[in-house]
Amino acid sequence: MQKSLVPGTVQVLIAPDKFKGSLTASEVANALATGLRSATGTGTIRCDLLPLADGGDGSVDAAVTSGFTRHTCTVTGPTGQQRHADIAFDGTTAVVEVANTCGLTLLQDHKLEPLTASSRGFGEAILFALTLKPARIVLALGGSASTDGGMGMLTVLGYSFHDTDDHQLHGSGRTLGQIHTIHHTPLPELDNTELIVASDVHNPLLGNEGAAAVFGPQKGAGTDDVATLDRGLQHLVDTLAEAGFTDAAALAGHEGAGSAGGIGYACLLLKARQVSGADFFLDLLDFNARKDNCDVVITGEGSLDEQTLAGKLPAALARRAGKRPVIAVAGRSLLSTEQSGELSLARVYALADYTTKDSSTNPELSVALLHRIGKDIGASIL
Repeated sequence: MQKSLVPGTVQVLIAPDKFKGSLTASEVANALATGLRSATGTGTIRCDLLPLADGGDGSVDAAVTSGFTRHTCTVTGPTGQQRHADIAFDGTTAVVEVANTCGLTLLQDHKLEPLTASSRGFGEAILFALTLKPARIVLALGGSASTDGGMGMLTVLGYSFHDTDDHQLHGSGRTLGQIHTIHHTPLPELDNTELIVASDVHNPLLGNEGAAAVFGPQKGAGTDDVATLDRGLQHLVDTLAEAGFTDAAALAGHEGAGSAGGIGYACLLLKARQVSGADFFLDLLDFNARKDNCDVVITGEGSLDEQTLAGKLPAALARRAGKRPVIAVAGRSLLSTEQSGELSLARVYALADYTTKDSSTNPELSVALLHRIGKDIGASIL
């Protein structure tokens, strides 16, 4: 296994995603590294930490950890409160995320607001990023609180929506159905900036597989709310078409238009290019070069399941690892031995196998278990 130039040394690249609801990717990587370094055996373990993201929450932090600079701006939270949000910038590329601008975790007292939450703060963060004059902006769409079709975001980026009395509307799921006219004033700043949507969501905007039906319930939408939201999103598409956006209907059926409560659709209207979130961040954070200097790769996320097989971060990473052993660590694993083999995982460790308690919302317990797992992995590779 060893390829290190230092005899008796095993080089380990620790490249996990976050454990959602419990630990950031950096916290996961640090906890595993602590455990690995405490392992005893015939050699020494050296750890290279590469916290990753797949386009969801944690994307800005992952970029900063890899060398981007953190910039802070003030945005409107999902239900109207002013808050600070971070973006990442390296002089060329800016990373902006939904989760830290208008995400579910920002709702006051964790009260879900399926009809009133807005994506406006995400648009404000994009506008701030444009002041830095980036060549491209990466739009990380995971973790949204709203189902407004990106209406809130668009109100900041040159679009205005008016009701039948010509009153300007603020974007939300509830106001989608009130749109009567739409005006568009192009932003010159966007003309020379490439927009990249980093997401692995493939749902269209409308219908049974759309934003409201599939993701609305996660944001607190009941059966009637889902129907209201889907009608509102359809009305948004129809009104855009009436306003002269000839590709409005076609874009609604595009894969990924339903991501982040329809923010994906608004990004397509802005001519954003869609890419695999997992693969894009592996490239952005230089995974290929980093893995060339290691003997073993450790990756992971909160849950290894069917969605992992569909191309989430651990699957994308395993494809790139070549002949290097890839060990996965997760809060829980629902994968069979055969499925783990399909992903070319040498072994899977799950926190759930080390405790009878629920670690998914318990950061202290998660860290302690990751220490134990890191130590066990270390003992197995020394």
